[in-house]
Amino acid sequence: MAFARVIMCVFMIRFAVAFTDKLKEEAELFLLSQNGKIYVQPQGIQTEVAEKFCWTEFLRSSGVSREDVDQLHVFLLVCGLRRVKDPLYLVDVFSEWHNENPQNVLVIIGPKMDPVLTVEVEAVVKRTAGVFLAQERSQQELHAAMKRCFAVVNCSVSEGMSAAILEAMDLGVPVVARDIPGNAAVVQHEVTGVLYSSPQEFVHQSWRLLSDRELRERVVRNGKLYVEKHHGLKQERETYQRLLNTLHYA
Repeated sequence: MAFARVIMCVFMIRFAVAFTDKLKEEAELFLLSQNGKIYVQPQGIQTEVAEKFCWTEFLRSSGVSREDVDQLHVFLLVCGLRRVKDPLYLVDVFSEWHNENPQNVLVIIGPKMDPVLTVEVEAVVKRTAGVFLAQERSQQELHAAMKRCFAVVNCSVSEGMSAAILEAMDLGVPVVARDIPGNAAVVQHEVTGVLYSSPQEFVHQSWRLLSDRELRERVVRNGKLYVEKHHGLKQERETYQRLLNTLHYA
């Protein structure tokens, strides 16, 4: 009965919006008679960095107690604590990497959306060297932390379109993202970021970013240009306004 109601609602829609051409194609497989109602509009992004933000305090409050914080390579995993984000995917291999090079640390930050998983993450982080869990911050403080970190990490099992990845690009920060369709739609490997398909490959690609300045500067430059061209708020606003106008004048 619930499925039937969903199908009925689908056929009653005036329009639907997909973030990418790929998502539009997948939706069309289920909405054969509704193809003309599906529009593509990438997610619009705007970043704003908190003016009064202390990087040292942020790290210390997250459990990073070292004095030489400016010498650290902080990888920031921005995600809500829920299964689809797979926040523990890299923990073991990152800890091994940290033991080899203590300057590399992983900080996980995001809302605690799944209480059971949150308890699990807190327990694992507590006993794992080089991995830390930060308290949730305001959007502006989060953007400030992202801007100060070495790279923003994504390890999701599935994504529609990751706002954190796009925000990192807009802030001029390298992106290290799990190679899944949603991420690959916005991260072109070695052009706007780097992709990995296993924890071991994550370390390899991250090491490349650390050691190859030309690669790092290229993905930052291209990522910024990509977001400016494809993910502006003005274009998103105009698209939705145009769609809403079709309802008003129908």
